[in-house]
Amino acid sequence: MLDEALVLLFSKGASFTGEAVAEFHVHGSVAIQRAVLRELEEMDGLRMAEAGEFTRRALENDRLDLTQVEALADLIESETESQRVQALRVFAGALGERVEDWRRDLVHAASLLEVTIDFADEEVPVDVSGEVREFLARVIAGLDREIRGMDGAERIRTGFEVAIVGAPNVGKSSLLNALAGRDAAITSEIAGTTRDVIEVRMEIAGLPVTLLDTAGLRETQDPVEQIGIARARDRAMTSDLRVILSDERGMPDFDVSDGDIVLRSKADLAGEAEGISAKTGQGLDALISEIGERLSDKVQAAGLATRERHRVAFLEGRIALEDAISLLARGPDSYDLAAEEIRAAIRALELLIGRIDVENLLDEIFSSFCIGK
Repeated sequence: MLDEALVLLFSKGASFTGEAVAEFHVHGSVAIQRAVLRELEEMDGLRMAEAGEFTRRALENDRLDLTQVEALADLIESETESQRVQALRVFAGALGERVEDWRRDLVHAASLLEVTIDFADEEVPVDVSGEVREFLARVIAGLDREIRGMDGAERIRTGFEVAIVGAPNVGKSSLLNALAGRDAAITSEIAGTTRDVIEVRMEIAGLPVTLLDTAGLRETQDPVEQIGIARARDRAMTSDLRVILSDERGMPDFDVSDGDIVLRSKADLAGEAEGISAKTGQGLDALISEIGERLSDKVQAAGLATRERHRVAFLEGRIALEDAISLLARGPDSYDLAAEEIRAAIRALELLIGRIDVENLLDEIFSSFCIGK
C-alpha cells in the first residue's frame, strides 16, 4: 500500500501528447512521491521524463505547433495579467492559424503559376498575374501588421523599463521605494549615494514594468560617480518611459522629450498641490495611473508574434514575396522564378510553426521547461 490516489487513463489521441497515457494523482507528500517513483523505476521500459519531454512529444505528434510550444513556456513563466493573456492567445493556436491562412493563400498562388508553366500548351489561363498578385499582397499586408505589432507584443513578454531621472537628492530613490513598497534603494542626504542603476520589477496596469533608479545627474570630479552618471544617461535614453524629477534647483541636466513625465518632487516640503511626495504619498496613485496609461498605449496594436525568430521569418517571407511580385511584372517567362520565390516564403512560414527543419531550435526551447512538462 503506497497511497490512496486517483488514476486517470487516456486513450491514444485523447491526451496532451496524443499518446496513450496513465496519470497518477497522489498526495503531495515527499515520502509518497518517492515511494511511487521507486515502484515505477523497477518496471521495465519506464524512466524519468526529460525536461519538456511531454510537450516535445505533443509537437512531434502534431498536437501543438512550434509557436504554441513557445507560448506554453511563456505561459508557465508569466508574471502579469497581460503576459498570461498574450501567451494564452498564442497557445490557443491564434498565431499558427494566421500563419496557416497565409500559407494556404501562397500555395494557391504558387499552384496558379505552376499550372501555367506545366500546361503552357493547353487551354489554361495564361495571364494569372493579377490573381496571384492579389494573394501575395494580402499575405504581405498580414505580415506587415504582425511586424508592426511585434514591438508591443515583445514588450508584454519581456517587460517595459521606466527610468526615474533627476539631480542628486531630488528624491529618486525615495520615489522608487515608495512605488515598490519596500526599501529597494538606499536613501541618504549625501549627494551621489546612488552610483549604479537599481532595478525593481513590478506590475502596473497588468503590464510587467522594471523601475530604474538612476544616479543623480550633475557635474562631478569623482571618477566612480562619473561612471554611474554615464550609465544613468544611457539607461534613461533607452528606457520606454522616463519620469523626470525637479525641485527648487530647477530641471536636471537632461534633454526632456515630449513623452517624458515631468514632476516636482518633495511636494510636502514645497507645499505644492500638483507635485509628488514619496514621504506622504501625494501624487503616487496619479503617477502610477499615468505610467499605466502611457505603457498601455504602446501595446494597443500588439501582435501575436513575440520572438526574434518570428520577426526573421516574417521578414524573409516578405522579401521573397516582394521579389515574386517583381518577377510577375516581367511576364510569363519569369513565372517559374516567381513560383520559386513564393515557395521560399512558404518555407519561411513552415519553419516558423515548426513543420520543417526545427531540430536545431528544439533543444534551446525545451531547456526552459521543467522536468516532465
